[in-house]
Amino acid sequence: MKVGSPLAWSWRREAPQIALVVAIVAASAIAWPFVDEPVPMHWNARGEVDGWGSRWEALGIMPAVTVGMYLLLAFIPRLDPGRANYDSMAGPYAAIRLSVVALMAVIQGALIAAALGWGGAVGWIIPLAVGVMFVVMGNIMGKLRPNYFAGIRTPWTLASVRSWDATHRLGGRVFMGMGAALMLMAIVQQAWFIIGSLVAGGIALGWVVVYSYLVWKRDPDPVPVTGTRPSEE
Repeated sequence: MKVGSPLAWSWRREAPQIALVVAIVAASAIAWPFVDEPVPMHWNARGEVDGWGSRWEALGIMPAVTVGMYLLLAFIPRLDPGRANYDSMAGPYAAIRLSVVALMAVIQGALIAAALGWGGAVGWIIPLAVGVMFVVMGNIMGKLRPNYFAGIRTPWTLASVRSWDATHRLGGRVFMGMGAALMLMAIVQQAWFIIGSLVAGGIALGWVVVYSYLVWKRDPDPVPVTGTRPSEE
């Protein structure tokens, strides 16, 4: 097992993520006695509260989901039939894990702020954070190697390394565009812009799926994901 492999424990890689998970749990526990019900939980396109929930929903669910997500992303490479490929994408996979946990931390921070009556900026903070995550994902998408859990997994990208590589290069650009649109949504909080961006994003994602099929169809010698590098016990 290589040093730096996602299958090997590394405090350098895990410490930032563990610190964020602990911060989410601790902040929620500290805020618990100061939060009254009902708690604002959802905001519309204009940043106005249009959904309420219990204290448990606001302060308990996200920490539990974050802990579960951290553990899942940490150990899921061990279950992947193409797990040997994770060694060549250790950096990108670590960046994906960190960006997911960081997004959870931002969302929970916004929920806590809203629960304590400081939620005026929640309507733009969350779409901005999601947009940043999409840009990060798009930037590293082309560096992901074939696997069964991380990336754009269609029947054709999993059946052809050529389709995987080409689709992820295109998907990276699409994700970065969607991230930029989400960040603009945080500024241009208008229904027409949000609807237009969502429609354009849906069309772009649909084209990525079709493109993965077209590349696979033209591949004269398709090699499936598990055929790139045999897993070693």
